[in-house]
Amino acid sequence: MTDDPAKFALHWAQQGRKTALATVIATWGSAPRPVGSQLVIGADGAMEGSVSGGCVEGAVVTAAIDAIATGRAEILEFGVSDDEAFAVGLACGGQIRVLVQPIGDGLTLDILQALADARDKAQPIGLATDLATGVSRIIGPADAPARFRLDQSGLEQDGTFITIQNPPLRMIIVGAVHIAQPLVMMAHACGYAPLLIDPRGAFGSAARFPGETIIDEWPDDALATLEPDSRTAIITLTHDPKLDDPAIMAALRSDVFYLGCLGSTRTHAKRVARLQAAGFTDADIARIHAPVGLDLGGRHPAEIAVSIMAQITQTLRQAK
Repeated sequence: MTDDPAKFALHWAQQGRKTALATVIATWGSAPRPVGSQLVIGADGAMEGSVSGGCVEGAVVTAAIDAIATGRAEILEFGVSDDEAFAVGLACGGQIRVLVQPIGDGLTLDILQALADARDKAQPIGLATDLATGVSRIIGPADAPARFRLDQSGLEQDGTFITIQNPPLRMIIVGAVHIAQPLVMMAHACGYAPLLIDPRGAFGSAARFPGETIIDEWPDDALATLEPDSRTAIITLTHDPKLDDPAIMAALRSDVFYLGCLGSTRTHAKRVARLQAAGFTDADIARIHAPVGLDLGGRHPAEIAVSIMAQITQTLRQAK
C-alpha cells in the first residue's frame, strides 16, 4: 500500500484496528536508525516500518500494545547499560529513545489525514508533539524553517519533538543515456523522485526506462515548468551543448543544491567559455560539479552512476 508508517497508521485506524505510532526521538552512539524513523503497530502485533533495524522492535511492539490498551503515550529508552536493551539485541554501543503514541486523543485521525494529504500533494508538513502530554499538532515550514530546510527531525528546548515530513528530493536527469539507467534506480533507492528530460524519442523511451517519468521537451522548456528548487539535483548527461547548456543555465538561475555535468576537463573548459559569454560569473560556474561524480576510477555506466550518486549524497549531507 505505502512505505509511509503514518499512512499505514491512518489506513489501519480507518479500518477500525487499534493502532499506535512509534517514533525515534533521540539517538546516541551507533543507533541503527535516525531520529524521526517510525514504526506503526497494531493491537494484534502487526507492524510496518522500523525504529531500530530490528534490534528493539519486539520490545516496542509490546509497549505499543500496552499503550493502545491504556490510551496513554509512553517514552521508551534502550541502551547498552540497560538490561532490557541487551535482551532485545541492542548491544552495539548505541542508545535510542522512542515515543509510542496510540491513535486517539493525542494523535488523531485528522492529524494523520493531514500528513497523508501533504505527502500525496508533495507538500512539506511537520508534526509537533509535546512529550510531556503526548499531544501532537500539525506545523508548517514557517514554524521550524531550519528543520524543514535540513530535513532534520528533533527535540526543541521546550520539550517539543518535531517530526519533519518533506516531499522526496528530486533528481532531474537531462539525457536518457546509458548512465541514466542505473542512476535512476540508485536515485529511487536513496529516496529521490527521479525524472528524465530528453526530446530524442529513441533515447527517452518507456522501453529503456520502464515506469519512469520521461519528459520529451527541450530542457529549458521542461525546467521552466518543473521549477527546480533547493531540494533538487540536476545532472546533464547528453554531451550535446544544444541540450546540456540550456539546462545548465536554467539550473544556475535556480537554487538547486547540486548541478553535475558529464564531460572531460577539456569539454568543461569549453562549457565554461560558453557560460562566461552568456554572462554567468565565476561564482555561478563554480557551482557546477564537472567532470561529474567523485573520482572513483569507474569506467562502466553503473560505476559512473555510483560516483554521481555518491557526490550528490556528499554535497547534500556535508553541506556547511
